[in-house]
Formats: sequence, C-alpha cells, structure tokens
Amino acid sequence: MPKILVSALEPSSNLHLKELKKYLKNVEFIGIFDKNLGKALYDPKEFSVMGFGDVLGKISFFYQANKKMARLASQADMVLLMDASSFNIPLAKAIKQKDPNKHIIYYILPQIWAWKPWRAKKIERYCDRLGAILPFETSFYQNKATYVGHPLLDEIHHYKQTPAGEGIVFMPGSRRGEIKRIFPIFVQVAKKLPHKKKILVIPEAFETLDLHSIYGEGIELFEISFNAHQSLYEAEFAFICSGTATLEATLIGTPFVLGYQAKKLDFAILKIFVKLSFVGLANIFYNALNGERPGCGKTKLHEELIQDELDAENLLGAYQNTDKEKFLIESGKIREYLKHGSAKNIAEWINLTLN
Repeated sequence: MPKILVSALEPSSNLHLKELKKYLKNVEFIGIFDKNLGKALYDPKEFSVMGFGDVLGKISFFYQANKKMARLASQADMVLLMDASSFNIPLAKAIKQKDPNKHIIYYILPQIWAWKPWRAKKIERYCDRLGAILPFETSFYQNKATYVGHPLLDEIHHYKQTPAGEGIVFMPGSRRGEIKRIFPIFVQVAKKLPHKKKILVIPEAFETLDLHSIYGEGIELFEISFNAHQSLYEAEFAFICSGTATLEATLIGTPFVLGYQAKKLDFAILKIFVKLSFVGLANIFYNALNGERPGCGKTKLHEELIQDELDAENLLGAYQNTDKEKFLIESGKIREYLKHGSAKNIAEWINLTLN
C-alpha cells in the first residue's frame, strides 16, 4: 500500500485532509495529522501555540519533530504538506536534501501575499506542485502554483437563500489563549441580547473536555453546538473571532462581525511585518473582487474590530448596522469567485504521482 508523509499541524488543515481522504483509495498516511485519519507520529495538538513567546518555548520540540519527519519521509512514496509554513518549508528542504527525487505537494499554501513574499522562491525550490486555494495566490509564484479550488466548498453543503435566521452564533476561537481574551467580551454582548437565542459553537476537539474550565463564567447563557456549519446556516448573525470561521460564515451567507484580540506584544510585532488593511479572508477576497490589492483595499464585506476596538458596544453596533440582504448578495459573489472545491483536484495530483 502506498504511503504518504502528511504534515498537517492546523485544525482546519485536518478538516481539509479528512475531505481529501474520501478521494484516495488504498493509501496510508504517516506523519502529523488527527488520530482518526490513521496512525500518526505526532498529534497536531502538540504543535498548538499562540504568539511568539509560545513558539520560542517549543523551538527544541519543533526542531526534533522536523528531524523525525525528514527521516520518516524515506518510508513514504510522496509527501503532502499543508499550511504551517514555519515548520513545513524547513521540512521540505530537509527532505529534498536527503532525496531530491521525493515528490512533494504543498496544499494550503503559506500566506506570502500578507508577509514574507520572498518565501515563494524557497517553496518552489523544494516543492514539486503547489495547490493554491486562493485565486490570486498563483501570481506570487513563477510556474508551480495552480488554483485548485477552495476546500470549504467541499465541506459546506447548505447555503442561505434568504437573510432570515433564528438565533445568534458566537465563535470565540479554537485556542485557549484567544478564548480567554475574547469569550468574556462575547458574554457581555450576550447579556445585552436577553431575548435572542444564543449559540456558542465549540470545536469538536473540546467535546469530551470540561467546558466550564475552558470558557469560564457566562457559558450558561448559551446553547452549546459542535456543528459550526449547521449553526451558522440556521442563525441570523454571528460574532466570530477570526480565521477559517469567517470564511465559512461568508460562504454560507450568514452576516457577521470579526472581533479579535492578540497579546499586545504579538500584535505589535505583527504590525511591523504585516501591512494589511484587513485580516478577514472574506474582506481580502472582496478587495480582489473589486480590483484592489487583496487585504490592502478600501472595500469591505464585514466589520473588523481588532485589539482595543473589540468591545461589547462596538460589536453590538456592528450587529445592528449590518445590511443582511446586501451581505447575502455579496457573499454569493465570493462563492462564484472561488468556483469549486479543491479535494478532488489534489487527489488527482496524488493519484497521478503514485500510479
């Protein structure tokens, strides 16, 4: 049975990997991925860090894991890298140095359009095929990047036809650090909406854990859901931390406001390197749709409240001022922009390599 070395460190990458596996027959995954997808060398949770301080504290672990993965690649027929550029680019280099003929596919590319664009040359040097999930990404590479579609269009099966909905979804993130910072603010918002149904969407990985110890006071105000897509589809509005969830809401057609707070030092460092007007993927796509540089334009689909702007008053203001009908129409344009899912195309690349 052919073996694929997989390096999927992020929760979202593992969701995309699960969808991809549906199109792969008689292959074995080895490496880093969720345990329900096979026998892994590491669990992705071991790589979960928030901020520069956390990264520094685990440098030795990352280094040793990278060495083990590079050695394990000798047992694989090919390599599949997903996101996590700080780990995966050095891994690709180490693998190619040991075996220049080892075929490497990079799927879910690093966001070089946001910062460190010089990484494009490195990625093309050490990888054989690049599966871009953002249409504008291909312009940052010389010849190896192809737009393959977006994985969320494989995973989302219901889209709103009208702006109607019942209840409000709250998604304060998937990492404990961001939950600790953002959930108390969401609790303040929930208390100001006493007559609304309030749904707290919790990552599936937390399902067997003590939720009160993770979220703290105020969790009793919410109905609990572990199904983000269904909850977003049924809701009238959402308050979302950031990340993939904002694009999920957009594609489904549920209006939302993005609210995020990082550690002050981390945010100060990021501002030095990342020169973007927007951090939400939907707004970044919306810039591209309107002929602007992605992430650096003036047009926006939804509000973004970052750092000191994130408070209950501003969140409620965004909720009250959102034009839900306009959002539904514009979100449909983003679905058209992304065209189709990506899993089938990446599976075809893999099957072509293995056969």
